[in-house]
Amino acid sequence: MAEDIRRIVFAKMRELKDPRVGGGEMLTVTRCEVSHDGSYCKIYVSGLNGEEQTKNAVKGLTSATGIFKREISNVLGLRKCPDLKFIADNSGESSQRIFDKLKSIERELNEKDTEQQQPSDSDGE
Repeated sequence: MAEDIRRIVFAKMRELKDPRVGGGEMLTVTRCEVSHDGSYCKIYVSGLNGEEQTKNAVKGLTSATGIFKREISNVLGLRKCPDLKFIADNSGESSQRIFDKLKSIERELNEKDTEQQQPSDSDGE
């Protein structure tokens, strides 16, 4: 059910006219978590324009909750749609920072290996 809701929300947010959402072009739904009883759903949204813009888009998505709930109920044939909670997800930015740090460590290690492999002038004399 979580994956179905993720796909429906992702498709529907492209149709929103709210300027905070901006047509959903720079947004993605990273994951959905539905409670065990199906009464509550957390929807994590990430944006390419930075954390502040993502938080603003979440406000727009929250104001359109009724549209999303109606679409989810219609598509999935639910009598009662879960309550939706949109959450700004900055895990993409965190992942990028970690990736950049690992790359810099790898460069430093490669430079040290290169320095250690170069023969010194005193060798062979």
